[in-house]
Amino acid sequence: MTLWVFGYGSLMWNPEFDPAEAVTATLPGYARSFCMSSIHHRGSVAEPGLVLALDAMEGAECRGLALRIPEAREVEILAALRERELVSSAYLEQVLPVRLDDGREVEALAYVVDPDHVQYCGGLSEAEQARIIATAHGGRGPNRDYLWSTADHLDALGIADPELSRIARLVRGIVDKSLA
Repeated sequence: MTLWVFGYGSLMWNPEFDPAEAVTATLPGYARSFCMSSIHHRGSVAEPGLVLALDAMEGAECRGLALRIPEAREVEILAALRERELVSSAYLEQVLPVRLDDGREVEALAYVVDPDHVQYCGGLSEAEQARIIATAHGGRGPNRDYLWSTADHLDALGIADPELSRIARLVRGIVDKSLA
């Protein structure tokens, strides 16, 4: 069986494995959203950051990158992905249908937020998201670097995400003001 994973945040620019294939793709029924507080990778228990998650939403579509996992390393890569993505059980690992831009349809692992988990924080205003992201820092570095890397990678792939772009501009303004 061919195993794919759908990247919509850091998996697009830092999957931590060399994919056998990477294709821009669309996942229907979900929105990319800063709806999960991060107490490990981009924040702490004392000062949680925000990370992107797939939030179920009728009529939504999330554009991202489908990554085919090399069969020879499937067990190893899947274990590493689970260790990384399921660190606090706020994500649910699901197999979902994804439309690749080349016309293929595949089933892909996707890490979807659990809206009943304590780390779920959907509905924050863009200004509140920017305030949190501008200052939070976790085990994988500043929260703002995660945002900016994701925004830059989406731009490089030609994927428009106006909300994420607005939040990136707000965070840049907060950071620039704090450095002035």
